[in-house]
Amino acid sequence: MELEVHQFISYFEPEQAAQLCQMAILESYPEQKVVFEEDEVPDFLYLILEGQVEFRKKTAYDKYHLVAIAKQNDFFGEFGVLDGQPRSAQAIAYTGAVLAKIPREKLMEMLDNTKGSVILKLLGYIVRHLRATTAQYINQMVYQEKMALIGEMVNTIIHDFRSPVTGIQLASAMLKETHPDEDTIEWCDIIQAQVKRMLGMAEEALEFANGNAVLKKQPVKLRILLEQFEKLNRIYFKDTHVNFKFDVPEILLNVDENKIMRVLQNLISNAVEAFNGNGGCIEVIAKNKERFLEIEICDNGPGIPEAIRKNLFDPFVTHGKRGGTGLGTAIAKSIIEAHNGEICFQSSCKGTTFCINLPLA
Repeated sequence: MELEVHQFISYFEPEQAAQLCQMAILESYPEQKVVFEEDEVPDFLYLILEGQVEFRKKTAYDKYHLVAIAKQNDFFGEFGVLDGQPRSAQAIAYTGAVLAKIPREKLMEMLDNTKGSVILKLLGYIVRHLRATTAQYINQMVYQEKMALIGEMVNTIIHDFRSPVTGIQLASAMLKETHPDEDTIEWCDIIQAQVKRMLGMAEEALEFANGNAVLKKQPVKLRILLEQFEKLNRIYFKDTHVNFKFDVPEILLNVDENKIMRVLQNLISNAVEAFNGNGGCIEVIAKNKERFLEIEICDNGPGIPEAIRKNLFDPFVTHGKRGGTGLGTAIAKSIIEAHNGEICFQSSCKGTTFCINLPLA
Protein backbone atom coordinates (compact mmCIF):
# COMPACT_ATOMS: atom_id res chain seq x y z
CA MET A 1 0.00 0.00 0.00
CA GLU A 2 1.04 3.63 -0.47
CA LEU A 3 2.32 5.52 2.56
CA GLU A 4 -0.11 8.40 1.97
CA VAL A 5 -3.17 6.18 2.59
CA HIS A 6 -1.85 4.42 5.72
CA GLN A 7 -4.27 4.82 8.61
CA PHE A 8 -1.68 6.52 10.85
CA ILE A 9 -1.09 9.22 8.24
CA SER A 10 -4.85 9.65 7.77
CA TYR A 11 -5.24 10.77 11.40
CA PHE A 12 -3.39 14.04 10.72
CA GLU A 13 -4.28 17.26 8.94
CA PRO A 14 -3.09 17.43 5.28
CA GLU A 15 -0.07 19.64 6.05
CA GLN A 16 1.17 17.41 8.88
CA ALA A 17 0.40 14.26 6.86
CA ALA A 18 2.64 15.57 4.09
CA GLN A 19 5.43 16.29 6.59
CA LEU A 20 5.15 12.77 8.02
CA CYS A 21 5.48 11.27 4.53
CA GLN A 22 8.59 13.37 3.90
CA MET A 23 10.32 12.38 7.14
CA ALA A 24 9.43 8.67 6.83
CA ILE A 25 12.20 6.26 5.86
CA LEU A 26 11.06 3.30 3.74
CA GLU A 27 12.87 0.04 4.37
CA SER A 28 12.34 -3.54 3.15
CA TYR A 29 12.82 -6.42 5.58
CA PRO A 30 13.34 -9.98 4.28
CA GLU A 31 11.64 -12.87 6.04
CA GLN A 32 12.89 -13.44 9.63
CA LYS A 33 14.79 -10.14 9.65
CA VAL A 34 14.73 -8.56 13.13
CA VAL A 35 13.23 -5.06 13.17
CA PHE A 36 14.27 -4.37 16.75
CA GLU A 37 15.29 -6.39 19.79
CA GLU A 38 13.74 -6.49 23.23
CA ASP A 39 15.19 -3.79 25.56
CA GLU A 40 16.44 -1.64 22.67
CA VAL A 41 16.11 2.12 23.02
CA PRO A 42 13.13 3.23 20.87
CA ASP A 43 14.08 5.48 17.97
CA PHE A 44 11.30 4.97 15.39
CA LEU A 45 7.57 4.46 14.98
CA TYR A 46 6.91 1.81 12.33
CA LEU A 47 4.07 1.74 9.77
CA ILE A 48 3.46 -1.55 7.95
CA LEU A 49 2.95 -1.01 4.23
CA GLU A 50 3.38 -4.65 3.20
CA GLY A 51 3.75 -8.00 4.95
CA GLN A 52 3.45 -9.00 8.57
CA VAL A 53 5.46 -8.46 11.77
CA GLU A 54 5.49 -10.69 14.86
CA PHE A 55 6.33 -9.65 18.42
CA ARG A 56 8.08 -12.19 20.63
CA LYS A 57 9.33 -12.41 24.20
CA LYS A 58 12.42 -14.43 25.02
CA THR A 59 11.78 -17.31 27.42
CA ALA A 60 14.00 -19.92 29.06
CA TYR A 61 16.58 -21.78 26.96
CA ASP A 62 16.74 -18.87 24.48
CA LYS A 63 13.37 -19.72 22.98
CA TYR A 64 10.75 -17.17 21.97
CA HIS A 65 7.08 -16.89 22.86
CA LEU A 66 4.75 -15.23 20.35
CA VAL A 67 2.95 -12.26 21.91
CA ALA A 68 1.15 -10.55 19.01
CA ILE A 69 1.01 -10.04 15.25
CA ALA A 70 0.74 -6.80 13.23
CA LYS A 71 -0.34 -6.70 9.58
CA GLN A 72 -0.54 -4.27 6.67
CA ASN A 73 -1.98 -0.85 7.62
CA ASP A 74 -1.08 -1.39 11.31
CA PHE A 75 1.63 0.56 13.12
CA PHE A 76 3.77 -0.43 16.08
CA GLY A 77 6.42 0.82 18.47
CA GLU A 78 4.17 3.63 19.69
CA PHE A 79 4.59 2.83 23.39
CA GLY A 80 8.36 3.18 23.27
CA VAL A 81 8.02 6.37 21.23
CA LEU A 82 5.58 7.93 23.69
CA ASP A 83 7.23 7.00 27.00
CA GLY A 84 10.85 6.57 25.89
CA GLN A 85 11.17 3.24 27.72
CA PRO A 86 13.10 0.26 26.22
CA ARG A 87 11.28 -2.03 23.81
CA SER A 88 9.20 -4.65 25.63
CA ALA A 89 9.51 -7.36 22.94
CA GLN A 90 11.40 -8.36 19.84
CA ALA A 91 9.85 -7.41 16.48
CA ILE A 92 10.62 -9.66 13.51
CA ALA A 93 9.39 -9.72 9.92
CA TYR A 94 7.37 -12.92 9.71
CA THR A 95 7.06 -12.53 5.95
CA GLY A 96 8.91 -10.10 3.73
CA ALA A 97 7.77 -6.68 4.96
CA VAL A 98 7.98 -3.06 3.83
CA LEU A 99 7.99 -0.60 6.73
CA ALA A 100 7.92 3.18 6.95
CA LYS A 101 10.06 4.39 9.88
CA ILE A 102 9.23 7.74 11.44
CA PRO A 103 11.98 9.16 13.71
CA ARG A 104 10.88 9.50 17.32
CA GLU A 105 12.23 12.99 17.98
CA LYS A 106 10.59 14.53 14.90
CA LEU A 107 7.31 12.76 15.64
CA MET A 108 7.25 14.00 19.24
CA GLU A 109 7.86 17.57 18.05
CA MET A 110 4.92 17.26 15.67
CA LEU A 111 2.65 15.78 18.34
CA ASP A 112 3.38 18.79 20.58
CA ASN A 113 1.72 20.98 17.93
CA THR A 114 -1.10 18.63 16.98
CA LYS A 115 -4.83 19.21 17.57
CA GLY A 116 -6.51 17.39 20.41
CA SER A 117 -8.84 15.58 17.99
CA VAL A 118 -5.85 13.93 16.31
CA ILE A 119 -4.43 12.84 19.67
CA LEU A 120 -7.80 11.33 20.59
CA LYS A 121 -7.86 9.33 17.37
CA LEU A 122 -4.37 8.01 18.10
CA LEU A 123 -5.29 7.13 21.66
CA GLY A 124 -8.41 5.34 20.44
CA TYR A 125 -6.32 3.21 18.09
CA ILE A 126 -3.73 2.50 20.79
CA VAL A 127 -6.42 1.34 23.22
CA ARG A 128 -8.00 -0.95 20.58
CA HIS A 129 -4.57 -2.27 19.65
CA LEU A 130 -3.74 -2.92 23.31
CA ARG A 131 -6.97 -4.86 23.79
CA ALA A 132 -6.34 -6.94 20.65
CA THR A 133 -2.75 -7.62 21.73
CA THR A 134 -3.93 -8.71 25.18
CA ALA A 135 -6.46 -11.10 23.60
CA GLN A 136 -3.77 -12.55 21.32
CA TYR A 137 -1.41 -12.99 24.25
CA ILE A 138 -4.06 -14.77 26.33
CA ASN A 139 -4.87 -17.09 23.41
CA GLN A 140 -1.18 -17.88 22.99
CA MET A 141 -0.80 -18.63 26.69
CA VAL A 142 -3.81 -20.98 26.63
CA TYR A 143 -2.40 -22.68 23.53
CA GLN A 144 1.03 -23.15 25.15
CA GLU A 145 -0.56 -24.60 28.29
CA LYS A 146 -2.59 -27.06 26.20
CA MET A 147 0.52 -28.09 24.26
CA ALA A 148 2.46 -28.63 27.49
CA LEU A 149 -0.38 -30.76 28.87
CA ILE A 150 -0.52 -32.83 25.68
CA GLY A 151 3.25 -33.31 25.82
CA GLU A 152 3.08 -34.61 29.40
CA MET A 153 0.13 -36.88 28.59
CA VAL A 154 1.75 -38.36 25.47
CA ASN A 155 5.02 -38.91 27.35
CA THR A 156 3.09 -40.95 29.92
CA ILE A 157 1.25 -42.90 27.21
CA ILE A 158 4.47 -43.77 25.38
CA HIS A 159 6.10 -44.89 28.64
CA ASP A 160 3.11 -47.04 29.64
CA PHE A 161 2.67 -48.48 26.14
CA ARG A 162 6.18 -49.85 25.76
CA SER A 163 5.70 -52.95 27.91
CA PRO A 164 2.38 -54.17 26.39
CA VAL A 165 3.53 -53.22 22.89
CA THR A 166 6.69 -55.28 23.31
CA GLY A 167 4.52 -58.18 24.46
CA ILE A 168 2.28 -57.89 21.38
CA GLN A 169 5.28 -57.78 19.06
CA LEU A 170 6.92 -60.82 20.68
CA ALA A 171 3.64 -62.77 20.66
CA SER A 172 2.99 -62.05 16.99
CA ALA A 173 6.60 -62.98 16.11
CA MET A 174 6.25 -66.30 17.98
CA LEU A 175 2.89 -66.96 16.30
CA LYS A 176 4.49 -66.27 12.94
CA GLU A 177 7.27 -68.81 13.64
CA THR A 178 4.87 -71.42 15.00
CA HIS A 179 2.41 -71.14 12.10
CA PRO A 180 4.43 -70.15 9.01
CA ASP A 181 1.49 -70.36 6.60
CA GLU A 182 0.84 -67.44 4.25
CA ASP A 183 -2.30 -66.07 5.96
CA THR A 184 -0.81 -66.16 9.47
CA ILE A 185 2.38 -64.46 8.30
CA GLU A 186 0.35 -61.70 6.62
CA TRP A 187 -1.82 -61.07 9.69
CA CYS A 188 1.18 -61.07 12.02
CA ASP A 189 2.96 -58.59 9.75
CA ILE A 190 -0.12 -56.35 9.89
CA ILE A 191 -0.22 -56.59 13.71
CA GLN A 192 3.42 -55.54 13.99
CA ALA A 193 3.01 -52.74 11.45
CA GLN A 194 -0.05 -51.38 13.27
CA VAL A 195 1.72 -51.50 16.64
CA LYS A 196 4.63 -49.59 15.11
CA ARG A 197 2.17 -47.02 13.76
CA MET A 198 0.58 -46.59 17.19
CA LEU A 199 3.92 -45.70 18.74
CA GLY A 200 4.76 -43.48 15.77
CA MET A 201 1.50 -41.55 16.15
CA ALA A 202 2.16 -40.95 19.83
CA GLU A 203 5.70 -39.78 19.14
CA GLU A 204 4.51 -37.45 16.36
CA ALA A 205 1.94 -35.92 18.71
CA LEU A 206 4.78 -35.38 21.21
CA GLU A 207 6.96 -33.77 18.52
CA PHE A 208 4.07 -31.50 17.53
CA ALA A 209 3.49 -30.45 21.13
CA ASN A 210 7.20 -29.70 21.57
CA GLY A 211 7.47 -28.00 18.18
CA ASN A 212 10.51 -30.02 17.07
CA ALA A 213 9.50 -32.44 14.31
CA VAL A 214 12.38 -34.59 13.06
CA LEU A 215 12.22 -35.88 9.49
CA LYS A 216 13.86 -39.11 8.37
CA LYS A 217 13.68 -38.61 4.62
CA GLN A 218 14.32 -41.34 2.10
CA PRO A 219 13.26 -42.06 -1.50
CA VAL A 220 9.70 -43.40 -1.44
CA LYS A 221 7.44 -44.52 -4.29
CA LEU A 222 4.02 -43.01 -3.71
CA ARG A 223 2.21 -45.96 -5.28
CA ILE A 224 3.90 -48.45 -2.93
CA LEU A 225 3.16 -46.21 0.04
CA LEU A 226 -0.54 -46.09 -0.90
CA GLU A 227 -0.65 -49.85 -1.41
CA GLN A 228 0.72 -50.31 2.10
CA PHE A 229 -1.75 -47.76 3.46
CA GLU A 230 -4.67 -49.56 1.82
CA LYS A 231 -3.47 -52.91 3.18
CA LEU A 232 -3.26 -51.59 6.74
CA ASN A 233 -6.74 -50.02 6.50
CA ARG A 234 -8.51 -52.72 4.48
CA ILE A 235 -10.60 -54.00 7.39
CA TYR A 236 -11.37 -50.42 8.51
CA PHE A 237 -12.65 -49.50 5.04
CA LYS A 238 -14.69 -52.70 4.81
CA ASP A 239 -16.36 -52.17 8.20
CA THR A 240 -17.23 -48.55 7.37
CA HIS A 241 -18.44 -49.37 3.81
CA VAL A 242 -15.87 -47.07 2.22
CA ASN A 243 -14.58 -47.56 -1.31
CA PHE A 244 -10.94 -46.44 -1.25
CA LYS A 245 -9.05 -46.16 -4.53
CA PHE A 246 -6.03 -44.36 -5.91
CA ASP A 247 -4.60 -43.39 -9.27
CA VAL A 248 -0.99 -42.23 -9.00
CA PRO A 249 2.00 -42.37 -11.36
CA GLU A 250 5.18 -44.33 -10.68
CA ILE A 251 6.99 -41.40 -9.14
CA LEU A 252 9.61 -40.98 -6.43
CA LEU A 253 9.34 -38.64 -3.45
CA ASN A 254 12.03 -37.79 -0.90
CA VAL A 255 9.94 -37.87 2.29
CA ASP A 256 9.59 -39.31 5.76
CA GLU A 257 7.42 -42.30 4.90
CA ASN A 258 5.91 -42.73 8.37
CA LYS A 259 4.96 -39.08 8.65
CA ILE A 260 3.36 -38.94 5.19
CA MET A 261 1.47 -42.10 6.16
CA ARG A 262 0.26 -40.18 9.22
CA VAL A 263 -0.98 -37.32 7.03
CA LEU A 264 -2.95 -39.77 4.90
CA GLN A 265 -4.36 -41.46 8.00
CA ASN A 266 -5.47 -38.20 9.58
CA LEU A 267 -7.16 -36.76 6.49
CA ILE A 268 -8.75 -40.00 5.29
CA SER A 269 -9.96 -40.99 8.78
CA ASN A 270 -11.67 -37.60 9.03
CA ALA A 271 -13.41 -38.29 5.71
CA VAL A 272 -14.51 -41.76 6.86
CA GLU A 273 -15.92 -40.35 10.10
CA ALA A 274 -17.79 -37.67 8.14
CA PHE A 275 -19.67 -40.42 6.26
CA ASN A 276 -21.20 -41.27 9.66
CA GLY A 277 -21.53 -44.98 8.87
CA ASN A 278 -23.35 -44.41 5.58
CA GLY A 279 -20.35 -45.33 3.44
CA GLY A 280 -18.84 -43.38 0.58
CA CYS A 281 -15.93 -43.08 -1.80
CA ILE A 282 -12.41 -41.72 -1.17
CA GLU A 283 -9.96 -41.36 -4.03
CA VAL A 284 -6.30 -40.29 -4.08
CA ILE A 285 -5.04 -38.75 -7.33
CA ALA A 286 -1.51 -37.51 -8.06
CA LYS A 287 -0.25 -35.27 -10.87
CA ASN A 288 3.28 -34.23 -11.77
CA LYS A 289 3.59 -30.42 -11.59
CA GLU A 290 7.22 -29.74 -12.64
CA ARG A 291 9.11 -29.46 -9.33
CA PHE A 292 6.14 -30.60 -7.22
CA LEU A 293 3.84 -33.58 -7.04
CA GLU A 294 0.23 -32.52 -6.51
CA ILE A 295 -1.73 -35.06 -4.46
CA GLU A 296 -5.50 -34.74 -4.19
CA ILE A 297 -7.55 -36.61 -1.58
CA CYS A 298 -11.19 -36.44 -2.66
CA ASP A 299 -14.33 -37.69 -0.93
CA ASN A 300 -18.05 -37.47 -1.64
CA GLY A 301 -19.05 -36.81 1.95
CA PRO A 302 -21.19 -34.00 3.39
CA GLY A 303 -18.32 -31.49 3.41
CA ILE A 304 -16.52 -29.67 6.20
CA PRO A 305 -18.85 -27.53 8.35
CA GLU A 306 -18.72 -23.86 7.40
CA ALA A 307 -18.08 -22.91 11.04
CA ILE A 308 -14.59 -24.47 11.10
CA ARG A 309 -13.38 -24.07 7.51
CA LYS A 310 -11.50 -20.83 8.16
CA ASN A 311 -9.56 -22.32 11.10
CA LEU A 312 -9.46 -25.98 10.07
CA PHE A 313 -5.66 -26.26 10.33
CA ASP A 314 -5.50 -24.57 13.75
CA PRO A 315 -4.90 -26.85 16.76
CA PHE A 316 -7.94 -27.92 18.81
CA VAL A 317 -10.45 -27.10 16.05
CA THR A 318 -13.03 -29.90 15.84
CA HIS A 319 -16.73 -30.24 15.12
CA GLY A 320 -19.23 -32.96 16.00
CA LYS A 321 -16.63 -35.65 16.76
CA ARG A 322 -16.89 -37.50 20.04
CA GLY A 323 -13.44 -37.65 21.58
CA GLY A 324 -11.91 -35.53 18.83
CA THR A 325 -8.83 -33.52 19.86
CA GLY A 326 -8.74 -31.18 16.88
CA LEU A 327 -5.05 -31.97 16.30
CA GLY A 328 -5.30 -34.20 13.22
CA THR A 329 -5.30 -31.53 10.51
CA ALA A 330 -2.89 -29.33 12.49
CA ILE A 331 -0.35 -32.18 12.68
CA ALA A 332 -0.90 -32.95 8.98
CA LYS A 333 -0.19 -29.33 8.06
CA SER A 334 2.95 -29.21 10.23
CA ILE A 335 4.26 -32.41 8.58
CA ILE A 336 3.64 -31.13 5.03
CA GLU A 337 5.26 -27.76 5.79
CA ALA A 338 8.25 -29.53 7.37
CA HIS A 339 8.71 -31.17 3.95
CA ASN A 340 8.65 -27.69 2.33
CA GLY A 341 5.24 -28.52 0.91
CA GLU A 342 1.81 -26.91 0.98
CA ILE A 343 -1.68 -28.11 1.89
CA CYS A 344 -5.10 -26.57 1.24
CA PHE A 345 -8.66 -27.74 0.69
CA GLN A 346 -11.98 -27.06 -1.00
CA SER A 347 -15.24 -28.22 0.48
CA SER A 348 -18.95 -28.15 -0.30
CA CYS A 349 -22.04 -30.17 0.55
CA LYS A 350 -21.01 -32.61 -2.21
CA GLY A 351 -17.59 -33.45 -0.79
CA THR A 352 -14.13 -32.27 0.18
CA THR A 353 -10.81 -32.26 -1.67
CA PHE A 354 -7.48 -31.79 0.10
CA CYS A 355 -4.64 -30.70 -2.17
CA ILE A 356 -1.04 -31.43 -1.09
CA ASN A 357 2.04 -30.24 -2.96
CA LEU A 358 5.29 -32.07 -2.15
CA PRO A 359 8.73 -31.48 -3.72
CA LEU A 360 9.81 -34.21 -6.11
CA ALA A 361 12.90 -36.26 -5.28
